Amino acid sequence: MSRIGRKPISIPSGVKVHVAGERVDVQGPKGKLSVPLPAGIRVEQKDKEVLASRESEDQRALHGLTRALLANAVHGVTEGFKRELDIVGVGYRAELKGKNVVFSLGYSHPIEFPVPEGIQISVAQQTHLVVTGADKAQVGQVTANIRALRPPDPYKQKGVRRTGEHLKKKAGKAGAKAGAA
Repeated sequence: MSRIGRKPISIPSGVKVHVAGERVDVQGPKGKLSVPLPAGIRVEQKDKEVLASRESEDQRALHGLTRALLANAVHGVTEGFKRELDIVGVGYRAELKGKNVVFSLGYSHPIEFPVPEGIQISVAQQTHLVVTGADKAQVGQVTANIRALRPPDPYKQKGVRRTGEHLKKKAGKAGAKAGAA
């Protein structure tokens, strides 16, 4: 049984937390985030800690979720979140042009990917991208959107993949050549 919701969230120096009705605003050196509060969940600030509490046992899952979202917001405005992507394939590359990232991924045309507000993308080399931002969900969604431009191919091992992601290589159609003769 999880007891995540009962754990207090410590607030580092330089971070301001303001509970405003149905949402909690968290502001820090990396930006400002707002976390909505579901019905039946209360958040109160004591000294340098934030505590989430629930009114009844029906909100157990929302209790833990709200606490986790608040902890991610505090971590995001202090340190931020980072995801790394690798581009694998001959001629596959990316380059930063203004507020867009231009990908060459083996299609007949280059793909322009606009960088959303609150996200920074840096292209280290031409085949390694680093996506950073304060909002964990937004960083993960942008990373997933970039990966979806050319998902990794299990046969040729080409495409956009997360750094450290391992693919199982599939053999292909080896049996078709033997039966054709």
